[in-house]
Amino acid sequence: MSEKLRLVCPRDCYDTCFIEVEPLSLKSRGSTLNPVTGGFLCPRGNEDRKRVFSKDRVLYPYARLNGKTSDFIRIDWETALNLVAEKLSDTLRAHGPGRILHIEYAGNMGLLTMYYPLRLWNRLGAARTDWSICSKSGHDALSLHYGLSYGRLPTDIPSSKLLIFWGFNAAVSAPHIWRLALDARENGSFIVSVDPRRSETAKRSDFWISPRPGSDVALAYGVAYHLITGELLDYDFIERYGEGFEAYREEVLKWTPDRVESITGVDVYSVKRLAELYASLKPSITLIGFGVQKRVAGADIVRAVALLPALVGVHRGFYYSNSKGFFVNTAKISLEDRFQPSRTVSQVALADLIEKGEFNFIFIYNSNPLLTLPRPDKLLRGFMREDVFVVVHETHWTETARAADVVLPAPTFYEKTDVVIPYAHNYIMLSRSVLEPLGESRDEVWLTCRLSEKLGVDRDVCVDRNEALRLALEEAIEGSIDELFKGAVLTLKYRPLSEYQTPSGRIEFYSKTAEEKGFDPLPRVIEKQEGFVLLNSAHPLYTHTQFRDVYGAIPGIVHMNEHDALELGISEGETIEVYNNHGVVELRVHITQDVPRGVLWSPRELIGLNGVAQNVLVGTEVQRLGGGPTFNSTKVMVRKKEG
Repeated sequence: MSEKLRLVCPRDCYDTCFIEVEPLSLKSRGSTLNPVTGGFLCPRGNEDRKRVFSKDRVLYPYARLNGKTSDFIRIDWETALNLVAEKLSDTLRAHGPGRILHIEYAGNMGLLTMYYPLRLWNRLGAARTDWSICSKSGHDALSLHYGLSYGRLPTDIPSSKLLIFWGFNAAVSAPHIWRLALDARENGSFIVSVDPRRSETAKRSDFWISPRPGSDVALAYGVAYHLITGELLDYDFIERYGEGFEAYREEVLKWTPDRVESITGVDVYSVKRLAELYASLKPSITLIGFGVQKRVAGADIVRAVALLPALVGVHRGFYYSNSKGFFVNTAKISLEDRFQPSRTVSQVALADLIEKGEFNFIFIYNSNPLLTLPRPDKLLRGFMREDVFVVVHETHWTETARAADVVLPAPTFYEKTDVVIPYAHNYIMLSRSVLEPLGESRDEVWLTCRLSEKLGVDRDVCVDRNEALRLALEEAIEGSIDELFKGAVLTLKYRPLSEYQTPSGRIEFYSKTAEEKGFDPLPRVIEKQEGFVLLNSAHPLYTHTQFRDVYGAIPGIVHMNEHDALELGISEGETIEVYNNHGVVELRVHITQDVPRGVLWSPRELIGLNGVAQNVLVGTEVQRLGGGPTFNSTKVMVRKKEG
């Protein structure tokens, strides 16, 4: 197959698949060039080409020229660029760069798509978000004890004897990693799932543990208790590579089996069995899901869980996200090595800031914040303020695009060339365009350069796209950048697993860095279960809000325990109202034994049967450590819908 028909999936996904595309039909299949993901694609990868030709594509520039509530009018690119540049210049002149905000995230994780546009915004000194909506709290938590948050690579899975998926529904969120786990089991590995919900992964694991939501710190301490009292530790490893173990041990010994069971709901036998598995089956990998840290105590959960492999002598025996293990220089491609934002604001609490009118010009790309962020109702009210001008560069007519003042058409990844940096494995390949851009869509490099020209800063901002990739990758890859441009599959250099970038150069069980920053030096249990907790996680047919144009609306369903349903008099398929003081979302009930009592589960980022987005129920409160969201600590009530 021709090299130009090789693509790399840029979705916000653990797997980052290589794709081969047939020239005429554009039918896709998994490329065997990637040893982690080769051979098959998930339902999204198989049907992604349909999004290219979707009826929901944005193909031309549009603007509202007669106020916020007027209809969009198609305009030409020159008019659009002049309008955007004029509004930018006016905001800079009247208010300064701190009143300009760019919002982006991981809708497409290509270097040119995600990072290149930051050249303009950093040059202007615009405000930015802290990118805290997903994994940041977990990264910050791991850094306190390990220095950087990278861990085991997927290529370590086949040689691992124990695989623990802790709050990680890999069968849905990372099907290629899950395939590696199943293959490893064929060769004798043992699979454990720790998840309140009997997820797709839990159903196929050898051992499932179901703690109460938010009680994972207590569970981790319970496992450590059995390792310590059962003399199952690797003391030589701890002495050589550890720091602060005695203070950690003192805390762990407070977590007696009865105390752990009372808080977690997990019986003593199961906790002890997990400890014995850790001690007897080595090497192991504990794969920690992002969802587990989207809680009030999420960062502490990640800290507590990640320390367990160190007790039995496994270097970085966890996987969370490996982006910090690579040497990709995103600061150079984004100009952040030369120009700094005027301020950084909370992505989680963005709705509060925008509703209050903190910004006068907002540029959005690579994300759909009106469905993905907490309190989209407040965010929409902010976008509709007369003193706020919103520009969206987007491939499809999302909720955010429909709320903008100007909408600019962007190409899909089928229509542009880029390099995607994975956050699990370390294989990269040039993703070449297989189609000319549809309509008048223009990519991020073109748009960044044209706007910088209009604003007179192009000499600082605009560089050739290949030069930009070279700046980011030249010191990060095994092999040469020219080989990459010619189509070779290369690997990213990876930091040593036995290297710890803490002040002591060791694994710090007791984190003095945390203490200095005003955080607890040891993980703490700070949550209690009261009432219904609404959990949400990925659905196999969607990546966040993408693919609704292929598979239809994200199902407006909520899973409820059969005993809770019986107690409330709720029947299968009945429409109920899930509510709190933020709003009401109508959902259809599925009664099941797969969620414990007091827990509701629904696919994330759905829109309820009453047209209200699920995230209306989620508060803008942030975690103290890392500033992450609290999606999975959302307390709700339930009632039958009247009539």
